[in-house]
Amino acid sequence: MRKKVCKKCKYFVEGNECPMCKGNQFSTNWQGRLYILDANKSMIANKVGIEAKGEYAIKVR
Repeated sequence: MRKKVCKKCKYFVEGNECPMCKGNQFSTNWQGRLYILDANKSMIANKVGIEAKGEYAIKVR
């Protein structure tokens, strides 16, 4: 079973509400993953605008 991803912030979600943005629109059609361990020190997180650690999708449809 594919994981759900929030369409707004691209964070992987397990429940019915996104813990990051409190959104409720999800997709199971996504590509690629980013694992952010320290958003303050990560150049990739800074470039894509991620401010919190976690697992994110690169592309969400």
